[in-house]
Amino acid sequence: MSAYSKVYDQSISNKEQFWLEAARDIHWDQFPQRALDDSEPPFYRWFPDGRTNACYNAVDLHVENGRADQTAIIYDSPITNQTAKITYRELQSRVSRVAGMLQERGVGLGDRVIVYMPMIPEAAIAMLACARIGAVHSVVFGGFAANELAVRIDDCKPKAILAASCGLEPGRTVEYKPLLDQAIELAQHKPDNCYLWQREQARASIIDGRDIDWKEAESKAIPADCVSVDSNHSLYILYTSGTTGAPKGVVRDTGGSIVSLKWTMKNIYGVDPGEVYWAASDVGWVVGHSYIVYAPLFHGNTTVLYEGKPVGTPDPGAFWRVISEHNVRVLFTAPTAFRAIKKEDPSGDYLKQYDLSGLRYLFLAGERCDPDTLNWAENHLKVPVIDHWWQTETGWSIATNCTGIELLPVKSGSPSLPAPGYKLKVLDNDGNECKAGDIGALVVESPLPPGTFPTLWEAPERYVESYFTTFPGHYETGDAGFIDDDGYIFVMARTDDVINVAGHRLSTGAMEEVLAGHADVAECAVMGAADSLKGQVPVGMLVLNSGCDRNEEDICKEVIQKVRDEIGPVAAFKSAVVVKRLPKTRSGKILRATMRSIADGTDWKMPATIDDPAILDEISESLAGIGYPQAS
Repeated sequence: MSAYSKVYDQSISNKEQFWLEAARDIHWDQFPQRALDDSEPPFYRWFPDGRTNACYNAVDLHVENGRADQTAIIYDSPITNQTAKITYRELQSRVSRVAGMLQERGVGLGDRVIVYMPMIPEAAIAMLACARIGAVHSVVFGGFAANELAVRIDDCKPKAILAASCGLEPGRTVEYKPLLDQAIELAQHKPDNCYLWQREQARASIIDGRDIDWKEAESKAIPADCVSVDSNHSLYILYTSGTTGAPKGVVRDTGGSIVSLKWTMKNIYGVDPGEVYWAASDVGWVVGHSYIVYAPLFHGNTTVLYEGKPVGTPDPGAFWRVISEHNVRVLFTAPTAFRAIKKEDPSGDYLKQYDLSGLRYLFLAGERCDPDTLNWAENHLKVPVIDHWWQTETGWSIATNCTGIELLPVKSGSPSLPAPGYKLKVLDNDGNECKAGDIGALVVESPLPPGTFPTLWEAPERYVESYFTTFPGHYETGDAGFIDDDGYIFVMARTDDVINVAGHRLSTGAMEEVLAGHADVAECAVMGAADSLKGQVPVGMLVLNSGCDRNEEDICKEVIQKVRDEIGPVAAFKSAVVVKRLPKTRSGKILRATMRSIADGTDWKMPATIDDPAILDEISESLAGIGYPQAS
């Protein structure tokens, strides 16, 4: 039996003992005597009688255990040309003062605090300060639209808001304060106070009686101690970036999060305490919560907080500079970041300018990784490239290659095998298990492991209805795929993106793999458009490599033929169009559902998380050029 198989089998057959053993690796004020309370499924509770504190495990524990002078956070901002290093001792000092600053104005156990911040150290400090005093933080991506921020204010009813005066994008400054003021005006709930971190690029006006100068208040605050909380106390609320309906407030508990996230750092990512770990994401997303702030600090690592882009700040060598300068051992980012780098520097010339010999692994997640991007990264970085699959709801990987247990062979297009704790199945519409290789709904047998979401914020009925009703006894991931004969998982599309062409269920992800394999294609997306004859037909959107000067019609004909050759005529793939760029969320997910609505001519809502709304006008024009929506 392989090392991975042994660990995985223990996590499924004896899950309570497995996770109680893992729980011994963190600090508890009261060690749990029980691993799992399963008395009210699907509302499972891990370590129900334990007491602990997330900030203590992330900061104070390391100060006490000899890491006080180790760097905890590296802030690297190519936009401002600033770099700063914060030790664990310095982090403890600042976090305890910010926690005290909040306590002085009445923020305490169970109170909610919205964090509306850019990628600066104060964002992480704000999160940890809330955790220190048992307040529940809800990070909203800095610069989010006022009406979307207002919805979140009304849902979680924060006692206070921590915000910066502005965020910085390449070539522009985004002022946060006008958006914050408008959101509070729109919201029914009004926070008691807003703490403003003034940035020199755009200082904000102060509203007397409500707004407080953060820097000044922090300097005068009395440091606060860590507050012991129940294991099941809510650590944070993070709203999912759904494109329809009200956002869902995913809740994360405290004890289960500390145990699972700390466990993943060694067992999945293969890093040791003291090493530099970089998740190139944003604190507004689940990756930022789990792997910029909490997991690396729980494990005693140095984490990188990067205010920049993969390209354009200043060039496609931006990531390589950070890895080289800070001796990054593991990089975790989204495939879309690598597609952007590959598009601008297909031959990897910028990469050759830096010493990347310290890099051990590249992990990719957030969007399905096409084999072409994975192979490009492998060829240029000369390290294992690990595609792994997880969701906001789970908080850490559902499927991955556990490099710290056993590095298994990589299969292009697969996030490898289930992570310990996850019993995965592929089910058909009737709830029957699919045979190996057949596409169906990817589900996880209950209970989910520690660190996943125990409920939705003040919406228990929606929690059950959205995730546990379609396949009773199982968590419905919303993703479709298959498991092969070796047990490897292939996540092919969101369930809604499996299209039905004349009765044949086809994966858009499989078609995207073929398109991405064309030498001139940097990035692509396939969605199913309504068709009067076949029900649905696939439509491909292509972004070409920089510098490609070939005829676009020729390239479209070539990819159409390529799909016909590699998948077959059954795909009915006859429409492709070249676009300048694809619409994405700020976290890098391609908005296929929105493009599908445009192609179908049906009503759609501007996604709150879209990176640039103007892209949708370009997409609409491009689709019109190839006959979509169809004339009725």
